[in-house]
Amino acid sequence: MKEKPLMIRVIHTPEGSFELDATGRKNGRGAYICADKECLKKAIKSKGLERSFKMSIPKEVYDSLEEAFEADET
Repeated sequence: MKEKPLMIRVIHTPEGSFELDATGRKNGRGAYICADKECLKKAIKSKGLERSFKMSIPKEVYDSLEEAFEADET
């Protein structure tokens, strides 16, 4: 467990899309993962986000989250 400021929120918006929420203020159901690309890989492998959101998540969503993580690192 880490403190919230060290985590990144992944949200499922009311429109049905998934996004990274660096501010923690966007509308939608959220799940937190640590701000590390390895944490995202572990969440994908263990299906942690799918359990948090109680739904299956398409591979395209994971790809876009990985791209967003890479963009945030630069």
